[in-house]
Amino acid sequence: MRVLIVDDHPVVISGCKALLGADPSIEVREAMDGASGYSAYFAFRPDVAVIDFNLPGISGLELCRRLLLRDPEARIAIFSMNDDAFFAARAIEAGARGYIAKNDDPLLFIAALRRIAEGGVYLQPEMASAVAFNRTGAGPGRLGGLTARELEILRLFAAGRSVAEIADVLNISHKTAANNCTALKQKLGARSSAELIRLAVDSKLAG
Repeated sequence: MRVLIVDDHPVVISGCKALLGADPSIEVREAMDGASGYSAYFAFRPDVAVIDFNLPGISGLELCRRLLLRDPEARIAIFSMNDDAFFAARAIEAGARGYIAKNDDPLLFIAALRRIAEGGVYLQPEMASAVAFNRTGAGPGRLGGLTARELEILRLFAAGRSVAEIADVLNISHKTAANNCTALKQKLGARSSAELIRLAVDSKLAG
């Protein structure tokens, strides 16, 4: 099984490699951001890609979307500090075949990756139940109802990106990016940019 780990934390990558390296049938490659992860995916052609939700630059959800545009058969697991089913639902919406919280049992990690690599899906049982029965609408804080793209724009905004930079990262026009940022403030009831940033940090979308 070929596994690509895309995560900007060296400790996380080292831990994954140590865990997966104990199995001689697993070959692991790594990347530390979305751009290098995109290149590494098509150079390595992994059986499964494990992608961190909060990557620098484009997020894991945006990388997932871009990989699937070029390779609709890509088998992707989103790896995240967020254990809220709301984020799992957004990952599935973006096309991921699994969502693994970083505080899940490490002993289940390899089994989850094998299931995804073989064409299956993986969600922790309680999370799967919440997603299946549509109990993710509230979301953490006031983020309920945001799409994967809206979460990406909020995350970039909270990371200090300007409207022009957001447009560049997402390959959209400056006008579209500006309209989206304004719509986000209205949708979330945020009275200022600082409140948007606070919402994102509190929900573990930034920081």
